[in-house]
Amino acid sequence: MHLTRFQDLLDAALQQAEPQRLLFVFARIGLPENATPEQRERFERREGGTISPCLCVDKVPGEVAGFAALVEESAATGQDWDLVFVGALAGRGGIAPGSDEAAQPLRFMVNAINNGRVADFAVFDRDGEVMQFH
Repeated sequence: MHLTRFQDLLDAALQQAEPQRLLFVFARIGLPENATPEQRERFERREGGTISPCLCVDKVPGEVAGFAALVEESAATGQDWDLVFVGALAGRGGIAPGSDEAAQPLRFMVNAINNGRVADFAVFDRDGEVMQFH
């Protein structure tokens, strides 16, 4: 599926055969300790850095009014973030997974992000722009 905006993700989740629970992992981009001049230069060009998850939440698509609402809600946590990674968990028998069922997949997402495996997730910056990692 090709996403051009956050709403595409919400629309796709609502069109699935089984109800979905969306998994959100918010992350900060930073410089590694003892960064080299080359790493600092790439970071300044927004081409590098480390990704550190800082906040997780799960929601059914109907609980997300849009990207602006997600940003506003995240501000209430006091956590600053640069990117949000989004995954989905499919329900069964017409019932969306509950938050308790999302806990383990969220941990897997955090571990994957910490290990640099981000290709399986939709990723958006703070402005709601779709991000691509190469």
